[in-house]
Amino acid sequence: MSERASAPTRELDTEEICHLLALEPNATCGYVRLTYTSATSIAAGGLPTPFAEGRPLGSALYFMVTPTAPVRLHRIRNDQLYHYYLGDPLEVFLLRGDGRAERVVLGPDLRNGQRVQLLIPGDTFHTARLLGDRCFLGASTEWPGVVPADVEIGELDRFVKSYPAVAAELAAIANSVAPVVPALAAVPAPP
Repeated sequence: MSERASAPTRELDTEEICHLLALEPNATCGYVRLTYTSATSIAAGGLPTPFAEGRPLGSALYFMVTPTAPVRLHRIRNDQLYHYYLGDPLEVFLLRGDGRAERVVLGPDLRNGQRVQLLIPGDTFHTARLLGDRCFLGASTEWPGVVPADVEIGELDRFVKSYPAVAAELAAIANSVAPVVPALAAVPAPP
């Protein structure tokens, strides 16, 4: 068997994944590349507030999370669907508006309750961290499509007080972020 034929089965490292998929550092979710924005738009006035100024019909992106590049605490206005592709599992914390926190693990171990898709309702603050030491590669699809105005970064202090059951996890995720994350305005819309 040639080396070329066996290449897809060998382990990919994070640098190779970033190179192959053209992923770039992102202010909210590790490394990202926007892969799709619908050419069809919903006209201004075609949706209720907060989407009244119009939006693309949908959008999609790849995202990769590493031990030092987690999903930072944020929300988007839009519904989004996370998809697991490969790598270590991702522990996602959904902070519900009623004060409940929900923990969901995205990953390949279906027998032990991991999921390969996760719906995150619009306006749900969430954060996530890697359960492993390599990376999580997944995707997010959103509808309507995301524009930068749809993204809001969460204030950690507020959430630590409001969600004491997961306060330690929220602080640990925030503290694991490497210091070389670009400004939000300079990156594509996150998951």
